Amino acid sequence: MNRLKLKTMLQTFLEEDIGAGDVTAEAIFTNDEQGSGDFLMKADGVLAGTDIIEIAYQLLDPRIQVTLFHRDGEKVIAGTKIATVVGPIQAILTGERVVLNLLQRLSGIATLTKQCVDALNDTSIRICDTRKTTPGLRMLEKYAVTCGGGYNHRHGLYDGVMIKDNHIAFCGSITAAVERVRHKTGHMLRIEVETESLDQVKEAVAAGADVIMFDNQTPEDIRELSRHVPSAITTEISGGITPGTIRHYRGSGVDYISLGFLTHSAQAIDISFLEKNGKPE
Repeated sequence: MNRLKLKTMLQTFLEEDIGAGDVTAEAIFTNDEQGSGDFLMKADGVLAGTDIIEIAYQLLDPRIQVTLFHRDGEKVIAGTKIATVVGPIQAILTGERVVLNLLQRLSGIATLTKQCVDALNDTSIRICDTRKTTPGLRMLEKYAVTCGGGYNHRHGLYDGVMIKDNHIAFCGSITAAVERVRHKTGHMLRIEVETESLDQVKEAVAAGADVIMFDNQTPEDIRELSRHVPSAITTEISGGITPGTIRHYRGSGVDYISLGFLTHSAQAIDISFLEKNGKPE
């Protein structure tokens, strides 16, 4: 994860929440009153986003000391201490909510990803994300997927060609769409084509696609469609797959399974901040 970009993002997130100042913390505590507290997992899960704790508190007050006890990607059980912060109480409490919101969101994504990797139980197939991310949080959410053992699909419209059903419909055919892309883009960009039938798969192969996606196909259909794709072409499946059905795609022979729900439907992991002698929020 790009720490410089993360710092810029956290600056924006903190400014959104703090505005002209934390009127509650500033009214109760002076800028010099010291305290400490712990970030605790309240449910089992895979941790993601620990850099957020360090960077956010450094932005708020460099006097705050952060000690991390676990790394991103680790499975952590409920009741486990993730980190301890020591320093000015005012700044600690001001940053608490933003840090928790992000930690909970990212750890939820990492945990769901890990569950899918384990359920598939097929090391020949990589599970990856999609562009179905929260606007403004894509870097963080895609990073969380990797913490759970998944991989990243393209990061945006700029780093990979993906010819989807609407591109094909407007252009007239897969062949015409691929030809236009080849004419206008450089050789470093790979071309993926989304297909929905055997005829489209054959057309994509003939057109010279680098990656072929089988969209909304059953495991049985995928095995049949794969027979018509040369081994040099990467294959991917997407659509209609859930955490409960992903195991059925084990041994399907494709290279990737892309899952939009990893980022758009992950449930946040419960994490709390506990003052040393107090109660969790």
